[in-house]
Amino acid sequence: MDLSTEAVLRHQIFEHLREMVQETETVSREQLWSFEVDGEVHRLIDRSRGIRNPKEMNGTLSIMSDPEGDYADEEIGGSLFAYSYRKGSKASDNTKLRRAIEFELPLILLRKIAPSLYLPVFPVYAVADDPQNERFLIALDEELRSVQDPRQLKPLEKRYAARITKQRIHQPEFRERVLLAYNRQCAVCNLKHRELLDAAHIISDTKPHGTATVDNGLGLCKIHHAAYDANFLGISPDFEVKINKNLMEEKDGPMLEHGLQAMHDRPLSVPTRQKDHPSRDRLDERFSEFLAAS
Repeated sequence: MDLSTEAVLRHQIFEHLREMVQETETVSREQLWSFEVDGEVHRLIDRSRGIRNPKEMNGTLSIMSDPEGDYADEEIGGSLFAYSYRKGSKASDNTKLRRAIEFELPLILLRKIAPSLYLPVFPVYAVADDPQNERFLIALDEELRSVQDPRQLKPLEKRYAARITKQRIHQPEFRERVLLAYNRQCAVCNLKHRELLDAAHIISDTKPHGTATVDNGLGLCKIHHAAYDANFLGISPDFEVKINKNLMEEKDGPMLEHGLQAMHDRPLSVPTRQKDHPSRDRLDERFSEFLAAS
């Protein structure tokens, strides 16, 4: 396939994928395996490897990264993303990824959220081969392709890269992991409409220990998320919902009565898996702030 034809095909694939994830944000392995564009099926994921190198294309189409996997895929100093070579191979699968650098071909980064479920981040670009550390450096947006030295970012470039990493990986990945853990419903009122749900941090991500991990998250509807952030609503370390004492004494219509006051002393709906439960220590710290505000 010549490069101009391939560029058109990649653009079409990205547009169809963008439409697919517009509402759900995530995509299944089955959808990636049987991805159809204009009546033709394309495989966007490999059957058993973490890199997809279609025979008809000049370069790699997608790379898969599992945060809990064996490979040391990571962010480098809050800047570029590192994608490890396949174990035991410095050529083979990596050849087409090197060609993607040479031809400046856009890729799809598939971040594994759960078994057979992925968060696609695209387009991303392989910008450098780092054979000494057996990895490639991946730029998460167009602007980072033009940096002078991908291995040594300048302070301004680092700050920009860190912001892009947060926007394109940390925030959407945190949201999907938390909502999946909470069965895509509000932990306070059990509302199930995805468009009205958020992944709330227990400890703010502006603090050093406000990690983007499920045990620092709560699946909340937008009204209860806003109430939690404003300390109108608190959650005790014993997983009980509490409403600000002053708010309990107000009379301000049905939303206040049924949406907030009726939630007082209600048990929090927690994830099925123990490892996904909100951290009691984090809840305790945050609940102290709520009590002080009350």
